[in-house]
Amino acid sequence: MKKITCFVLLLAASLSTFAQNWKSDKAHSQLKFDVQHMGISTVSGEFKDFSATVSATKADFSDATFNLTAQTGSINTGIEQRDNHLKSPDFFDAATNTTLTFKSTSLKKTGENKYQVTGDLTLHGVTKPVTLDLWYRGTIENPMNKKPVAGFRATGTIKRSDFGIGSKFQPPMLSDEIAITADGEFGKE
Repeated sequence: MKKITCFVLLLAASLSTFAQNWKSDKAHSQLKFDVQHMGISTVSGEFKDFSATVSATKADFSDATFNLTAQTGSINTGIEQRDNHLKSPDFFDAATNTTLTFKSTSLKKTGENKYQVTGDLTLHGVTKPVTLDLWYRGTIENPMNKKPVAGFRATGTIKRSDFGIGSKFQPPMLSDEIAITADGEFGKE
């Protein structure tokens, strides 16, 4: 029995040794969205204040977990009046629903450095599962600080109606589908 206990403890210790935690580099990461307006144009925006982490035990990140938190009040489309409207109860209700979060629940390899990441997205007080396409862009040594840096791009589409956002503004005024693009550089902690 002592041998089994020692083996289990040794195994647990070795697994934790290989666990790697990575944090997004704010200067080189973006969380963007696109929505169609009146069926003839695209309005783009981003959340300026967000952070993301990745944890993995494998060098190819095939067992990675992803967590992201963004401040809804940091929404920016380049037009202050529109940004204030998006922060209002008509859309994000940023005073009440201060953050949006994504927590991955599974990762499925779909090709070389390509995955589908599924997770729980909490937005406007509603949590729904979403699946995004994920591209692991590689890991390099940052030439400035000589530390490892990993790059990822996640893309996908969500429906704003699933989260109760902007229900007064039906298509074609605003498309129900919102395209999401998250680009990030992550430094090893």
